[in-house]
Amino acid sequence: MRRIDRFIALNIVGTMSGVVFVFFCLIALGESLDSWRLSELAKERGTEIAVLSVIANSARWSIRTLPVTVMIGGIVALINLKRHGALVVMSASGLSIWQILRGPVVAIAIAGTLIALVADTEITRLSRFIEPAPQVAGASVGASNEIWLEQRSDSGRFVVTAGRALAGATSLADVTVFLGRDFDLRRIVAEQAELRSGLWVFSKARLITANGKGEVLDHFFLETDATIADLRLRLTSASDLTVFELGEALGTGLTDPALLAAAATRFSRLAALPLMLVGTLLIAFAFTAGYRRTGSYGGTVIYGIVLGFVMFVVNEMAEQAGSAGVLAPDIAAWGPAVVTVVIGLTVLLYREDGRA
Repeated sequence: MRRIDRFIALNIVGTMSGVVFVFFCLIALGESLDSWRLSELAKERGTEIAVLSVIANSARWSIRTLPVTVMIGGIVALINLKRHGALVVMSASGLSIWQILRGPVVAIAIAGTLIALVADTEITRLSRFIEPAPQVAGASVGASNEIWLEQRSDSGRFVVTAGRALAGATSLADVTVFLGRDFDLRRIVAEQAELRSGLWVFSKARLITANGKGEVLDHFFLETDATIADLRLRLTSASDLTVFELGEALGTGLTDPALLAAAATRFSRLAALPLMLVGTLLIAFAFTAGYRRTGSYGGTVIYGIVLGFVMFVVNEMAEQAGSAGVLAPDIAAWGPAVVTVVIGLTVLLYREDGRA
């Protein structure tokens, strides 16, 4: 990378980092207003954990709002470069907009990759450390925080309820199973249940038939279509898994379509993050780097803020549609990123062609 590329990249990325930090502080201020949750968390685990909770939640939302902050930061950085005459000097020296773009594009692509692979991973792990209780997505949680899992097998459907999940998210404690009319049994009560390859293994199980008679066994096996990856994802949620854990879950095989859609959408969104950030940078250049007869940039900044929030809303809607199975996960994640890049490149080409 040439010296001029480093100069432009450092200026733009530095300004973007400042805007991201400002948004982080604003989000943290909003998180701190949830006084009831924070006070309860402080009583249970200490003030330090409550502060970490605010930081972790603010950091997660800062990553989600990166299209907004990168757009605003790019516009502000380019305005500063224009006010100091740096862009004029570069253009006068014969540098095209594509040569000026080279350094910032490489820098923002690297930053986006690090955010998706490193920052998001560490923030997710921190969030799980702060609130280790399962956040059940594919299952449901009752008023007493019991876990309810709907299961299927060749013999029919049944429902598994448990008081809590054990370490590793493959075993449950205080288990009760309600079986459908296709089974001879009606209910199974066990101290513990472990999911293995296509089997629920119940320890110290009490089998209850339709006439109310019971039988106690040390071990009892019940077939299921669910996999270990299904159970782990049901006991958390796609947003509580790192990109590496999502890749492992998708590779080991998810049988539940809803869980598969949610996991694939989040994985694809993290993978598409560098491209999305590059697209927002291109749009910032497209609408700011051109020649202006006046020195007024208020409209440009407002336009950037509005456009950034529009992109954020579109991203969120696409992610929700992908997680719900309405859109294919790849389209939901990569579609907005590709469209953003196409818009930025199209406007830049139009302006560089001399007609704008």
